[in-house]
Amino acid sequence: MQPVATIEEALLTRHSCRAFLSRPVSREQVERLLELAARSASNSNSQPWQVHVLTGAAKRTLTEELLCAHEIRRGDEPGEFDYQPRPDGWPEPFRSRRRRFGESLYQGALGLAAEDTEGRRRQHRRNYDFFGAPVAIILTVSSDPLQGALVDAGLFLQALMLAARGDGLHTCPQASLIDFHQVLRRHLTIPDTHVIVCGVALGYADELHPVSAHHTTREPVESFATFYS
Repeated sequence: MQPVATIEEALLTRHSCRAFLSRPVSREQVERLLELAARSASNSNSQPWQVHVLTGAAKRTLTEELLCAHEIRRGDEPGEFDYQPRPDGWPEPFRSRRRRFGESLYQGALGLAAEDTEGRRRQHRRNYDFFGAPVAIILTVSSDPLQGALVDAGLFLQALMLAARGDGLHTCPQASLIDFHQVLRRHLTIPDTHVIVCGVALGYADELHPVSAHHTTREPVESFATFYS
């Protein structure tokens, strides 16, 4: 939980945290992180992002309705996405990378067998309580123009996660929240002209939880970089 001192350390220690302590994070601390994230570059300085921060009773109320929606849907039907492809719409090599990620998380870190459908569903359900984090953030961007705004949203999101590491905090960006965008819109003041990008869990990591040992790998530079001279 110690703050990190360099950008390199923040990048190397950032991971999608899926187990948080109940230790609170102050509003002042969250505001400072958002202030830093807002230094992100954006197209023509358009700054198309908005964030909705929930703690305490507001977070509990949202979580209750998200969990209820998840139970009704049973978690096995594709969601309706504003911009992201459905699970069966990922081509290679992305489909295989997603499969390897799922295997390393569920079977590796959590010891859940492939046939343990209920155990996997219980773990997925934790998304909707933001993995116990005391702070829940919903990130949205203007849909005009959507493609450019999504790039800007990614820059803002990365800056927020790295700033959090600088304060000794951890995060988990959560695309799963957009499965129930109707629920989010009922609880939050999201303009009709905005698209919900993702949720973000923010807090102090529970380092003793088995899932905290889960870290994903990265493709080598030579697999995605082309150099010209």
